[in-house]
Amino acid sequence: MTNQTTWGDVRGRAAVPGSPILQRWLAERQASRQVHNATYSEDVMQAFGVQPAAAGVHVTPQTAMRVSAVFACVRLIAGAIATLPIHLYRSSADGRQRIDNDPLWWLLNEQPTARYTAASHWELVTAAMLLRGDGYTFIGRNALGQPKELVPLPHGSVHVERYKTPGSDVLKYYVNDITTFGVDAADMLHFPGFGFDGEHGLSVIRWAAQNATGNAMAMDEYSGKFFANGAHPSVVLETDKKMGNEQISSLQVAFTNKYSGLVNAHRLPLVLTEGMKANQLTMNAQDSQLLEGRKFQVVDIARAFGVPPHMIGETSGSTSWGTGLEQMARAFVTYTLQPHLVRIEQELNRKLFRNAGRFVEFNRDALMQGDSKAESDYFKAALGGPGSGPGWLSVDEVRRMKNQAPIGGRAARPFDPRDMQPAGAAPDNTSQGTDDEETPADAA
Repeated sequence: MTNQTTWGDVRGRAAVPGSPILQRWLAERQASRQVHNATYSEDVMQAFGVQPAAAGVHVTPQTAMRVSAVFACVRLIAGAIATLPIHLYRSSADGRQRIDNDPLWWLLNEQPTARYTAASHWELVTAAMLLRGDGYTFIGRNALGQPKELVPLPHGSVHVERYKTPGSDVLKYYVNDITTFGVDAADMLHFPGFGFDGEHGLSVIRWAAQNATGNAMAMDEYSGKFFANGAHPSVVLETDKKMGNEQISSLQVAFTNKYSGLVNAHRLPLVLTEGMKANQLTMNAQDSQLLEGRKFQVVDIARAFGVPPHMIGETSGSTSWGTGLEQMARAFVTYTLQPHLVRIEQELNRKLFRNAGRFVEFNRDALMQGDSKAESDYFKAALGGPGSGPGWLSVDEVRRMKNQAPIGGRAARPFDPRDMQPAGAAPDNTSQGTDDEETPADAA
């Protein structure tokens, strides 16, 4: 006799300290006197996959990632953020000074904790932010209160509650990840998506792309079945002779076994006897607009994530984002990545430093490294020179960006046209300097 799971077993498992969603589900079920009239919150409905999209498909963060457009959007945004270096700076009277020897740089750019590289960490929290609305990273501190590790947490293991007193209004976090513990807001990096309401951000999948993703999943399933049947499922066998139900069923089974499916496609010629004819219906994938519908869903999903469709492979339409990698990369940073980067930077600065003396910033220019011409034009303008005016970067600063040793001397100072003018010369004098007065291009 096999063991059967009883309702008491389910309640017992849900009562064990674990997933906050299961605990909430148990509490809501116990509060409902009659099961058939019970109502549950959206979190519980989503967790159990019983809130389907309009197409009748259950859309969850896990199932949504099986749609190529969703996967491409999440991979593009998360991958772009993961590739951007994060620099530390110290505020000073002269502007800001970059800090390269701080242990925090290692946590943010190389290894936040033993199990993760920095790239994997940023991809994980960004994906959670996009798909579920929030990404979480626990700040482990040493005895002096300094960050010693940054531990990314699974979204389902974190429960957020608002804790309000007469003197404060903060968030408390309850974590169940191997062990169960509470975390103050100061020790939890909370990266919400768009639409943060004080507790949670908005999930792109739940709020903006649920129906689009559900439609895409339904069309994926339909097209798979369409081609699994040999891409010609609508064939009518016609005869002028009378056939009984048993003969019709036998003919259908025999025809399906011999000519249906990818294995049998184009393998054997169709042979019909007894005056039987095969007529194919005119409706096909193009007539039913299946392909056009699939293209529209790609654009619709890309719109929800704020990603230009041409960056995830949908190139049938035109783009007004300019031509060339530099223009598209700049527009992608400005309109898609910038809101995410600002939210991440502000959360890092207020939780890691707790004052205005130091701060971190993503190096957005790193996305140009794949375009040598764009990078060359940028550095040429940044260095300045005759005909270009003053520079805002020195040769040594450019060399440091390219991992080269500094030169020193004039190469350590940004170019100033006044340095090239002989004493007593008019301001518009364009005479060249002496041999020991190198231009930025000479120093490079």
